[in-house]
Amino acid sequence: MFTTRPTLQGTFGMVSSTHWLASQSAMAVLEGGGNAYDAAVAAGFVLHVVEPHLNGPAGEVPIILAPAGGDVRVLCGQGPAPAAATVAHYRSLGLTLVPGTGPLAAAVPGAFDAWMLLLRDHGTWTLADVLRYAIGYAEDGHAPVERIGQTVATVRELFETEWASSAGIYLPDGEPPAPGTLFRNPALAATWRRLVAEAEAAGPDRTTQIEAARAVWREGFIAEALVRQAARPTLDTSGAHHTGTLTAADLAGWSASYEAPVTYDWDGWTLCKAGGWSQGPAFLQQLALLPSRAADLPAYGSAAYVHLLIEGCKLAMADREAWYGDAGETPAGDVPLDALLSEPYNTARRALIGERASYELRPGSPGGRTPVLSAHAGAVAEGAEEFSPMGVPGAGEPTVAKDGATRGDTCHLDIVDRWGNMVAATPSGGWLQSNPVVPELGFPLGTRLQMTWLEEGLPNSLTPGRRPRTTLTPTLALRDGVPVLAFGTPGGDQQDQWQLHFFLALVLRGSVRGGLDLQGAVDAPNWHNDSFPSSFYPRGMRPGSVTVEEGMDPGVVAELGRLGHDVTVGDPWSEGRLCVVARDPATGVLSAAANPRGMQGYAVGR
Repeated sequence: MFTTRPTLQGTFGMVSSTHWLASQSAMAVLEGGGNAYDAAVAAGFVLHVVEPHLNGPAGEVPIILAPAGGDVRVLCGQGPAPAAATVAHYRSLGLTLVPGTGPLAAAVPGAFDAWMLLLRDHGTWTLADVLRYAIGYAEDGHAPVERIGQTVATVRELFETEWASSAGIYLPDGEPPAPGTLFRNPALAATWRRLVAEAEAAGPDRTTQIEAARAVWREGFIAEALVRQAARPTLDTSGAHHTGTLTAADLAGWSASYEAPVTYDWDGWTLCKAGGWSQGPAFLQQLALLPSRAADLPAYGSAAYVHLLIEGCKLAMADREAWYGDAGETPAGDVPLDALLSEPYNTARRALIGERASYELRPGSPGGRTPVLSAHAGAVAEGAEEFSPMGVPGAGEPTVAKDGATRGDTCHLDIVDRWGNMVAATPSGGWLQSNPVVPELGFPLGTRLQMTWLEEGLPNSLTPGRRPRTTLTPTLALRDGVPVLAFGTPGGDQQDQWQLHFFLALVLRGSVRGGLDLQGAVDAPNWHNDSFPSSFYPRGMRPGSVTVEEGMDPGVVAELGRLGHDVTVGDPWSEGRLCVVARDPATGVLSAAANPRGMQGYAVGR
């Protein structure tokens, strides 16, 4: 079978990420004797430098890790809402939605501390060793990918008139970064050099140094600069200038943490995801709505197959809207995942999938509980709003508006090493277009609070100390109880659609060279739907919509139209941006593949 690239195979180590420099930096760590977790941290910080339109240190990252011989764990790098981030405060400002940009949308930054915990608890290298790759690219420069310059060009007027600190870095000589030139971020390099110096001054032990770095982030010069930035009036997507709610106490009082994954068993596989504070369980719900055996699915790639997956996704995402969030003690209660993944519930839900496309938002009633949607979600479900014109509606590639509003920009990395350690991480947020660059630091705050609702009593209401429900959702898969796959993709609300399609393609399409056909499954035609409220400002939806990439069988596209789907044929190679690594526990053979879409992702290994 011909693919865009080979499925890589080897025994030493495999890396796949959304940027070739991050992949090769991680591989250099493996070659230097580091393990998968050292490599992941190095790659994560390189991604901050080479994909600043997709992630940053003050963003967030969920990480799923499977240490060799150990239990699968989720490392949560999603910070909560600050103590002053209440619905009442935002409503008092005349807002009905959290802005898509600016400091009001900033949660407590989570990515940095998560990477530090991963390095401390599972890595072997020092802070200076893993940061040297990112420092080098920030200080000496890298050739920027086209999307950086395109993103900066889109928000150029905003930078020039309002966000001067961003213009200072991203409009060097008055122009956006251009491919083939060297782009530098000296302020970011200086931040990491100072961080390393202060950490090393704390003592010679690597753990002591990592803890010192965490303290600098939470209470030292970095924390002070982040708080100053949050207090600066900033023009955001509301059209007004607002200050944020982040304080020194918020930064000092939060830490990344570990938790057990949510799992679902399907046809010999166990799929592991982050909990209901992410959209991860929506992947599992889509699986639960399918026949229990792959052999009982409609023919792969047929209209019946695509229709089944689209309609199942609509039901799972409706439940995401009604039930997911870091609910805690709110009247909505905890996320009822056991009921949502139970066979009786999914048997009843499966019966709702008809022969024609549904245009309704239909959350279920797990355990007999009554679903409650936000007023805004209910309004868009009734057709009151559509997507704002941030590009082609439903396009697979993320879009950025002139005011910086962004839908779905993210990175991903997967690594497996020769000892069998495996990790999948989806860093995001802290985008260059989301908030002004903190002048003293070289990176901006994030905007994840835009995913919460300004309405009390919902699982995903804006609530101090609670995590906003994130779209970030890496996956780890076990076969007969043994870790086999780590994978994920950028794409916002599309992530758990594209990942499901990839996983089923992997299961259904056969093997290559005696192993899983990773690259074939990555390359397979993909699609998504927008028949549920978007997680991103301005939170619109397009009932009945399906976007397929050019390359899907025209006969299947026509049949989907006859089944009532509102089909848009997107550009070639526009749907899905998967990364994946694998390990065959029987042979120890490692494999990897990466997405050709966007001409940016790359897998390396030997």
